[in-house]
Amino acid sequence: MALCLRIIYIITGLTGVHSITTVSKVSVKTGKSISIPCLYESKYKNHVKYLCEGSKWRSCSDVLKTNTADPSGKYSISDDKNQFFFTVTINNLTNENTDYWCVVEINNGPDYGEHFQLSVTSGTPSLYVDHQRITGYIGESITIRCHHSNSGEMKWCRLGRNCVTGSSGSIDGTTVTAYMSEPNVFTVTMSGLQSEDSGWYWCAKGDIQIPVYLTVTENTTTTPTTTGITIHTVNGNGKVTTMEQWNNFTIVQNRQHRASFPPKILIIPLSVLIVIVIVVLFIWFILRHKQSKAESSATAMVGEEVTYSEVRTKKKRLPKSSFAESDMELVYSSVVEKQRNKRAEGKETEVTYSTLANLY
Repeated sequence: MALCLRIIYIITGLTGVHSITTVSKVSVKTGKSISIPCLYESKYKNHVKYLCEGSKWRSCSDVLKTNTADPSGKYSISDDKNQFFFTVTINNLTNENTDYWCVVEINNGPDYGEHFQLSVTSGTPSLYVDHQRITGYIGESITIRCHHSNSGEMKWCRLGRNCVTGSSGSIDGTTVTAYMSEPNVFTVTMSGLQSEDSGWYWCAKGDIQIPVYLTVTENTTTTPTTTGITIHTVNGNGKVTTMEQWNNFTIVQNRQHRASFPPKILIIPLSVLIVIVIVVLFIWFILRHKQSKAESSATAMVGEEVTYSEVRTKKKRLPKSSFAESDMELVYSSVVEKQRNKRAEGKETEVTYSTLANLY
């Protein structure tokens, strides 16, 4: 019996054991990041976990452990001891980042590890999702779009649980529907979400998988049906704080206060109004000027007086008499013509004729 155990330890030390569950092959793009989940048994909750790089189990090199930190920022690792999985993230991927192992450190025995492979490409990955981490709300639905360019069977699985391979099914009591919404897009919808649905899932097309982490939480944006109090406060920087108090809980929202009507909106109407006023005043000034000129011309014509006068000297031969030396006849005549123009009454003309004759 002891010999059998020693043989088992030797074999597991060479090949690793399946006490850890993870994806097998993931397609990623050069320069991007990828997060890989590694599910372990609950009995390893307090054990150290780490990432090992290399295609062979015996020759892989330790990269990062849960009790250490990576100063370069290339790798990160976190351990969720409530759901019994640790997550490794690899940043700035290159063609050299291809083979890794999720490992649980075992005291007084060989470590347990599970291999996964990265297919790093400079083009579009053969299978990818819009977001690797998504959030759903209790009682509602969530939709995941899996973009693919390779052939093979489509699957939606929960890490360490069952899979849905057809158009419909369920995972842990949650309804799952799957269909081709458009060419090269495999759409998965999970309905009636529960808080227990939080965890790692993966979408598969052929031999390629892409892990997706789902967080299910309460929808705090739903409008409460009970009465409450809403308080708005504005600080000196124009930041508005809204506090809504509903029975046993309080919602606080912060947002920047902005004027309802930006001042710039009023510039164009005011400019147009100013131009209109200037044009109206200009037209009024021209009309007023013409009217004043017409009145001045009419006034100048009023009282115009023309006077004609004539003086004639006439000699007349008379019989000789005592007045012989005075044989002259003087005739005086004058013509006076007056014209008056009256506005709005037409013309009035006055003519005066006078003659004075003195005969000697």
